Amino acid sequence: MIHPVDAAEWLPDGPPDPGVEDLRILVLAGGLSYEREVSLRSGRRALDALRAAGFDATMADVDTSLPTRLATDPPSAVLIALHGAAGEDGSIRAVLDLFGVPYLGPTAAAARVAWDKPTTKALLRQHGLPTPDWVALPHDRFSELGAAAVMDRIVGRLGLPLMVKPAQGGSGLGVSAVRDAGALPAAMVDCFAYGGTALIEQFVPGIDIAVSVIDLGGGPRALPVVEIVPHDGHYDYAARYTPGRTTWHAPARLSADLAERVAVVAVAAHGAVSLRDLSRVDLIVTPSGAVQVLDVNVSPGMTETSLLPLAVQAAGLDLGATLGSMVARVATRSS
Repeated sequence: MIHPVDAAEWLPDGPPDPGVEDLRILVLAGGLSYEREVSLRSGRRALDALRAAGFDATMADVDTSLPTRLATDPPSAVLIALHGAAGEDGSIRAVLDLFGVPYLGPTAAAARVAWDKPTTKALLRQHGLPTPDWVALPHDRFSELGAAAVMDRIVGRLGLPLMVKPAQGGSGLGVSAVRDAGALPAAMVDCFAYGGTALIEQFVPGIDIAVSVIDLGGGPRALPVVEIVPHDGHYDYAARYTPGRTTWHAPARLSADLAERVAVVAVAAHGAVSLRDLSRVDLIVTPSGAVQVLDVNVSPGMTETSLLPLAVQAAGLDLGATLGSMVARVATRSS
């Protein structure tokens, strides 16, 4: 049985644990991806939460000054609040490894795997975890083979409706629901504006949910399930980050048995991709109660409308104390 995080097991509202008063946390945010503004909002939220919980935290962008800072004034550990390639493709983690600076979250190798959705889905399938059927093809293959013929075959195999999304990326950018074959070409064009490879996936109707998985020292545990109800039916960029466009239920309106099954799947997905410390698993619960994994995110958002902070709050935990406790473990683990 997967036991959810229980605030009664760990009191997050007091001062930091003894021995971490010298802990210096660096929050990395910004970068140059399409998700820069969201990253900056995540970074500021995490920074404010850490400081409110009593931790010594600062924030920095990813620019030419960062290597010098890491070499001359290395932090105790880094919290990566970068979204898009810089925060999720393993590259900044590899740089931190070069400078010997510990960081919260998965290794560079695991992040590289999770960053590529088709690779993640293949791993999930290998571990017996359910994920919608899919086809992934780069833009060049469409051009070489004839886009119309390829798209006809995709519709013939996967049926309609479909979801089209960049194989690498997040925040709902370049994502389209396709209910008519005639809308597929425009969806592909929109997708290729954000990445060179498209993931075309069977559309699975049901309840959109997200499960944040964290490790406070006793192994990965599921935070309460968050249910996502976008008002226009599509959880796109605007629905994610514009207040009033989406309603979230934390905990989700699921039966106890179904919430338990969702938690089991989410923690298993976290393990299948060899993640550590924290992640967010996005899933669908079908009307029949089946659970399908859509994506695994290694750098969950921390904004005022992001799902991990909602789950932390639903668990009765304090965001800053929770993040600070995990970062302190990272620093200790690496010392």
